[in-house]
Amino acid sequence: MGAPIGLSLVFFNVLLDQLGLPVPAYPTLILAGALAASGRLPGAPLVAVAVLACLIGDATWYFAGRLYGNRVMRLVCVISLTPDVCVGQAQTNFERWGPKLIIVAKFLPGVALVVPPLAGAVRMNVRHFVAFSALAALLWVAAPLLGGMLFRADIERALPHLNGLGGTLAIVFLAILPLYIGYKLWQRRRYYSALDMARIGVAELREKLLGDPAPLVLDVRTLTAQTLERRRIPGALNLPLQQLPRRLKELPHDREIILYCSCPHEASAAQAALLLMNNGFKRVRPLSGGIDAWITAGYTVEDMPASAFSGAQLPPRARATRRA
Repeated sequence: MGAPIGLSLVFFNVLLDQLGLPVPAYPTLILAGALAASGRLPGAPLVAVAVLACLIGDATWYFAGRLYGNRVMRLVCVISLTPDVCVGQAQTNFERWGPKLIIVAKFLPGVALVVPPLAGAVRMNVRHFVAFSALAALLWVAAPLLGGMLFRADIERALPHLNGLGGTLAIVFLAILPLYIGYKLWQRRRYYSALDMARIGVAELREKLLGDPAPLVLDVRTLTAQTLERRRIPGALNLPLQQLPRRLKELPHDREIILYCSCPHEASAAQAALLLMNNGFKRVRPLSGGIDAWITAGYTVEDMPASAFSGAQLPPRARATRRA
């Protein structure tokens, strides 16, 4: 394999991996590291094309997030093959660690695909993003390349056998890939099945908010998600899912509680509802379609006050007095 062909294969494999396709780049990079150690691939250009591919993939998602915001974040959550590490958790980690999360995100399955569009959606400075992304790419690329160099002798001994099995290995890979994707999709289905529960529609919620007593409506989106979409259902109380476990005592047991979020399948709202039900709350339902369905239906919304982003305390017997 000539150097131009080898570098091209590395570039496109890494690029597809960084764009979210299920074509892992690490095996290719390990092999490329071994070939570079033996002089069959140029070392510096190899690192350069791999890092460049990472930057192009990250930049693509970054600018998509910057242009389309929440829509891209929902898309990433839908196409992610890791259901338990999705937009909500990445947003929480981003709130905690800030741009430093970009450096380690590539080593975290499920998070790597979410962080670049999230950085774009929150309008992170482009130059800062590129700097952190380049450092992250360099570290992520260096690990398998160094591994390939360290185990060069073993890899080179195996190469003649792999060359003879090339066609067979390609067939095996093509057979395993759909099985892997199918398994991940089954994991997603099982995850969402665990969150399957009765939901309330936006029209029914609107009617209930006009009644007395009105249900308690909780906005369980992360602070980042609320920043991206600052509108909320009138009277809703800000209580991000991550804060819910330590604030259960503040919630009333004698009122119906409706929870909403902005993620696919109402995942965060369903997780919050499940947590409440496991702690003795009986009348709990997620809002089908979340805040997006409410806005699409044309119902009244209100801008979130500054106190919603400052960790304001939730009244123990809070009652939604605003009407939709």
